[in-house]
Amino acid sequence: MQAKQTITVLGSGSWATALVKILSDNSNQKNIVWWLRNQHTVDAIKLNKHNPNYLSSVEIQPNIVEVTSDLQQAINKADTVLLVIPSAFIYTTLGQLNKDSFNNKKVISAIKGLVPETGQILGEYMQNFWDCSLDNIGVITGPCHAEEVALERLSYLTVASENLDLANSIASLIKNRYIKCTISDDIYGTEYAAVLKNIYSITAGICHGIGYGDNFQAVLMSNAIREMKRFINEAHPIERDINDSAYLGDLLVTGYSQFSRNRTFGNMLGKGYSVSSAQLEMNMIAEGYYATESIYKLNKMYNVDMPILEFTWQVIYNNKKPREIVQVMLDLLN
Repeated sequence: MQAKQTITVLGSGSWATALVKILSDNSNQKNIVWWLRNQHTVDAIKLNKHNPNYLSSVEIQPNIVEVTSDLQQAINKADTVLLVIPSAFIYTTLGQLNKDSFNNKKVISAIKGLVPETGQILGEYMQNFWDCSLDNIGVITGPCHAEEVALERLSYLTVASENLDLANSIASLIKNRYIKCTISDDIYGTEYAAVLKNIYSITAGICHGIGYGDNFQAVLMSNAIREMKRFINEAHPIERDINDSAYLGDLLVTGYSQFSRNRTFGNMLGKGYSVSSAQLEMNMIAEGYYATESIYKLNKMYNVDMPILEFTWQVIYNNKKPREIVQVMLDLLN
């Protein structure tokens, strides 16, 4: 009988918790190791079988999931590593590891952000800094909110890799009665889309906070998907359908959903909160905050027309009041 493979999940937030649940509900094919930074959280999960900080309704089964705060050991045990650490902390977190830690391992990113220190998507970072083969790198994207996974509401995930055998293998590990999977070879485009949709979700929240309604939100999302297409086609020009779920679908669910922390963050900014006040009150990481700066800097090289990004950057990083500058963006939308 073929030995079970071991998949290690790195991260402690809601999406990491949701992915552990997904893997556990299809656990006959793999061993699961879950790394969390905080030993107190590890102890709490072992004792109470729930993550005390995120998606606390999800039961963690100790006979299925090995929970640990030992990062190197968690990596060493893995055949496949699933990265779910916020992008702002990925560089320093992985920097603790031995240089050969990812040798011959499959690395799957479920992170929706660029590495701020390098300005790269995770696939590029793992290739350039950890010598991972592109054939061993994949991406898991939405449209999918962790909160609905916890409720076992039907959700679709896209697994992308230039190695379609790897994509299909990962899909087989996560699909179950409430998770369906789509396969893609567009590892760059789907990852960039996952980054950009968080930025546009902040914009949607800002505009909602200012007072714009559903009519305008539809116009904003229509322009956002076109802006996304322009950037992705410049950054990685291959044939793709931007209307697929991994691009348009993920944008829509993040821009409209009550569960979107990026939209919540933007809504607070639109209502007059400062960036620091909004971050403190949320007590959660809005990936779009970091993504806005990373994509803004990256676009200096590509020079793509991105008025929605420009507006969002001005609000978050140049301390501009949304109401005072929103008209500049509005005049460029159609």
